[in-house]
Amino acid sequence: MSAIETIHVDGVWRAAASGATREVLDPADATVIQLVSEGGAEDADAAVAAARRAFDEGSWPATPVAERSALLRRVADLLQRDREEIALIESRDTGKTLEEGRADVDAVTDAFRYFADVVMNESGGRVVDAGSPDVHSVIVHEPVGVCSLITPWNYPLLQASWKVAPAIAAGNTFVIKPSEVTPLSTVHLIKLLVEAGLPAGVANIVTGAGLPVGQRLADHPDVDLFSFTGGLASGTKAGAAAVSGAKNIALELGGKNPNVVFADSCATEEGFDTAVDQALNAAFIHSGQVCSAGARLIIEESVRDRFVAELARRAEKIKLGRGTEDGVECGPLVSQQQLDKVEAYVASALSEGAQLRSGGSRPQPSDVRPASGYFYAPTILDGCHRDMKVVREETFGPILTVETFTTEDEAVALANDTEFGLAGAVFSSDTARARRVAARLRHGTVWINDFHPYLPQAEWGGFGKSGIGRELGPTGLDEYRESKHIYENLRPEPVRWFAG
Repeated sequence: MSAIETIHVDGVWRAAASGATREVLDPADATVIQLVSEGGAEDADAAVAAARRAFDEGSWPATPVAERSALLRRVADLLQRDREEIALIESRDTGKTLEEGRADVDAVTDAFRYFADVVMNESGGRVVDAGSPDVHSVIVHEPVGVCSLITPWNYPLLQASWKVAPAIAAGNTFVIKPSEVTPLSTVHLIKLLVEAGLPAGVANIVTGAGLPVGQRLADHPDVDLFSFTGGLASGTKAGAAAVSGAKNIALELGGKNPNVVFADSCATEEGFDTAVDQALNAAFIHSGQVCSAGARLIIEESVRDRFVAELARRAEKIKLGRGTEDGVECGPLVSQQQLDKVEAYVASALSEGAQLRSGGSRPQPSDVRPASGYFYAPTILDGCHRDMKVVREETFGPILTVETFTTEDEAVALANDTEFGLAGAVFSSDTARARRVAARLRHGTVWINDFHPYLPQAEWGGFGKSGIGRELGPTGLDEYRESKHIYENLRPEPVRWFAG
């Protein structure tokens, strides 16, 4: 298999300067999908230099808003044109189902269209009342400059769009580094940006590992903004390097997300069915490899036994397999490394006293096709408590832990007892209670009687160690801009501050 050139610098596709390549694997059977260029620090430097020239000397930062908006809309149309192709790429690369891949492409399309609308609907600046008719004072927004964008392996195209669309809308240039595990859909996105007419040097991509490429993009002196989505350990390290260079930073570092279920939500059969179904969706979509996964079920003690029993029964019926096959509901984990990590978390939980209700192992070869993939059965661990490693840390796999409460205050305390604060949910038929609890949860997104939906027009990000800054919404655009105050004296005259 010949390698494809996946490094794009100053409008040209090229191989890595070192000539190195990397195998991209299909997690469903561990076979090689594609050989890609494995960039290094030299490639990162070249990409930043191209982005710097395009910003300092090129036309894009001064391109009228209407033209930037129109380009974003062209990209959205191209995404829909290539919907099936991209969904297949995403499914094969990440292991998720084809239907999830299609949903991702649609969500990416929505993001590009949203930011196209936002920049078009803005006025020429915010007028500030200076308290004098002789002063005109206005706040205007300008692009921040060259942006380094680092994206994760679980939602490579979606997370890229949350950064690329506002960066372009604001008039920036950028270098993006997708995860070395799942780079293919981001490469396709760059091709669509070029096809849509984005000038050379505005969009650059370097495929390669976090060390050295990601680290170089974090600490490069010619980068103005560093935006990272990924794990806590690597994100804080890269963020520290960016801060030392006085860059703007935005970090989304994951979560350990509570799903609080009150007994009243299960008072009817319909309510019970809905709450169980949503708990499954919260924990096991994309095999739990979701930063906002509802991996902590916090359920009222009075309904715990029935709820967990039904949850386990349904979890056992989830069909595992290659994401492109009909009827498959859950694909493999992304890599052998991730599979080993999940196994270690389950072993740790059982050693600490958790009770296994479903899963807890790789499926039997006869139960999944292909048997050589990185599959792990949806796992429910009952009898969990906050001191357990599996409850404290982000497992990023199909693991659901169960904790119980008896009072509303206890439920809130458990839900907030985490270093993270990305997302959470409350299920209750009592509207006042649900809203009261939602208001008390220290999480960036809180769902009431639902789990996982997001809106491109609503900010996304977390409290605590879940990160810094917000993506999406108006704030998501502001992350890629600088505010400038222009103060104009309409009737200048001597100040006479100094007597001489």
